Amino acid sequence: MSEFLSGSSLLAILLTFGAYELGRMFQQKTRMAIFNPILVGALLAGVVLVLTGVSNEAYQEGCATFSWLLTPATVCLAIPLYAQFSRLRHNLPAILAGVTAGTLTSLGFVWLLTRLCGLNEVLTVSLMPKSITTAMGIVVSEAAGGEPAITTAAIILTGILGSILGPALCKALRLRNSVAQGVAFGTSAHVVGTSKAAEISQTAEAVSSLSLVFAGILTAVLCPLIL
Repeated sequence: MSEFLSGSSLLAILLTFGAYELGRMFQQKTRMAIFNPILVGALLAGVVLVLTGVSNEAYQEGCATFSWLLTPATVCLAIPLYAQFSRLRHNLPAILAGVTAGTLTSLGFVWLLTRLCGLNEVLTVSLMPKSITTAMGIVVSEAAGGEPAITTAAIILTGILGSILGPALCKALRLRNSVAQGVAFGTSAHVVGTSKAAEISQTAEAVSSLSLVFAGILTAVLCPLIL
């Protein structure tokens, strides 16, 4: 049975879609942010793999199509940028300043915490790009000698936590401006955060899209310098 599942890309794709859809339905039922569809879907897929005896390597190979689609999916974020171009241009200095501050803070804290915890260089490099989108984070990690699997897990976890905690933090800090909210979500929680920003307003979504792109470029430039 496990040999049949391991050799079928279709089953890997169906498992991914099915687990995510169940996670989405579960969140709609519970109305609780912690039950993020990505988190629930990942847990369900992991349980199925353990029960069927399919290795993670075989599953990842079957889902290679999803990895290929990451880049064009990221490019699609240009649509809200185009729709809100005039407002983005007006607020561009503030957006760039916010993204720069957020990126430097993220990289600095990761580097400091890995040093305090005594983590080796591979783990440090793998965790540094945690706040940028997967398509860019994996490239940055691999180029610096990191482990892509660890980077992917860190990026997904960061996005989920940003999506869950972001609205509460915005409320606690009285961050009501759509531009500021977009910068916060895009810089700290990449695409997952941008999907949450889209629930706030079109402006927040567009700013978040721009922020995650700029944060990714800045991270790619600064990571080698810091390391």
